[in-house]
Amino acid sequence: MGAFLDKPKTEKHSAHGEGNDLRYGLSSMQGWRVEMEDAHTAVVGLPHGLTDWSFFAVYDGHAGSRVANYCSGHLLEHILSGGGGADFGSGSAAAVEGVKDGIRSGFLKIDEYMRSFSDLRQGLDRSGSTAVGVLLSPTHLYFINCGDSRAVLCRGGRVGFSTQDHKPCNPREKERIQNAGGSVMIQRVNGSLAVSRALGDYDYKCVDGKGPTEQLVSPEPEVCVMERAAEGDEFVVLACDGIWDVMTNEELCEFVRSRLQVCEDLEKVCNAVVDTCLHKGSRDNMSVVLVSLPGAPKVTEEALKKEEDLDKYLESRVEELLGRFGDEGVPDLVSVLRSIATETVPNLPPGGGLASKRSVIEAMYNRLNPHREEEGASAGRGSAGEEELEEEEESAEGGGRGGGGGGGGGGAGGGTAAHLLEALRQFRLHHRGQYRAVLEESLSSYLVQGEDSGSGPGAPKEGQSLDAARQRDPAASPPSLPSPPPSPAEPEAGPDATGPPCFPSV
Repeated sequence: MGAFLDKPKTEKHSAHGEGNDLRYGLSSMQGWRVEMEDAHTAVVGLPHGLTDWSFFAVYDGHAGSRVANYCSGHLLEHILSGGGGADFGSGSAAAVEGVKDGIRSGFLKIDEYMRSFSDLRQGLDRSGSTAVGVLLSPTHLYFINCGDSRAVLCRGGRVGFSTQDHKPCNPREKERIQNAGGSVMIQRVNGSLAVSRALGDYDYKCVDGKGPTEQLVSPEPEVCVMERAAEGDEFVVLACDGIWDVMTNEELCEFVRSRLQVCEDLEKVCNAVVDTCLHKGSRDNMSVVLVSLPGAPKVTEEALKKEEDLDKYLESRVEELLGRFGDEGVPDLVSVLRSIATETVPNLPPGGGLASKRSVIEAMYNRLNPHREEEGASAGRGSAGEEELEEEEESAEGGGRGGGGGGGGGGAGGGTAAHLLEALRQFRLHHRGQYRAVLEESLSSYLVQGEDSGSGPGAPKEGQSLDAARQRDPAASPPSLPSPPPSPAEPEAGPDATGPPCFPSV
């Protein structure tokens, strides 16, 4: 099995909590990936007398979940033991530097500690993980980043701070990689790993004569400190690249702000973020942690009214679109979504757009068209590229029904459509990365049974349709679809493999 599923796993793990004058929510979804490799940490009230401190983090694993899962349960204790609880006690400049040193030391310690695990030491597990987190004291925010997951602070209604991704093509990272004898190809370390800093990934940390922070991949985090602003600080978002692949820092901040004005439940807000990113086309695992600070937006009557009006408008548009067709046939969900997408819809959530209201459209569609609920839900979960395939399948199915009803050859037409649909599904399953090219090539050599070099009793003449050929010779056998050719050999996937090439990045 490749790196992606035939359809996404949309079940979520969600949680929420509060304390130390903050609230938090989190949500994660496996999505299109074969395995769930993300993990997270959420702790309000730390040990060693730091009861008014809190710690949150997201870990994005690659090539397995071993490292991510261990870090989620043990990174904090390595950080606290790395700096000593006494250094964390006050907000003085010396104490702040002590905290930063403790964080860096904790990362190096846990990375060295995991190296001793037998499965990692023997190469039976080659997993690694990014880590992004925030350590909150009563006076400061300590942003911690190692890899390409990201933390964003919303302050005063806009992005006040964001961590910088550690990518191999960054000049500083590239210099370290080359000094360690490596190279950066196709924006990856030695053409394989898409991040230049991570925990684990010990295959990239064995260069003789180089210290742990000088290796091809470094476990050293970047630590940035900001003084807290009681009035201006609204919230902090921690998320893996499955979120940032389809939303910018500004878009996510705007979307979260808009959701906080209509919903107090942070768990639901995080669920909305994950669902929206799935509908925007994210193909990766998705995890998000939202930490709401005292200055966060509050629910307002005006925002609730706009949200209610928007939902009613979208429901009415679905009803109008379905009613417009009458006896001509009900359009599929994708067609409805695309039709609404061409319109100017008022008051869509900023940053989320129509993708964030997909559940409203889908629910109304299923309510008015219950016999197609399962089919509509399946299409509704797909990404932009998957929607195109679903539309092609629906078009083929619709053409088969139409041909059968119009020409009196319903049996043959239905059988042809069924064959076409099955072929499309097989191509999607076996050639997800290049199904369009393979399908076009196969259709270009499409032959009717009994046809020999383009001639025969059942073959259509040049410029003549297959239905016309069948009417000319009703005894002609139905077309025989070629079996899907074997999948081309896939290159060995390196850790943190990117998504399938057939769908452009959003």
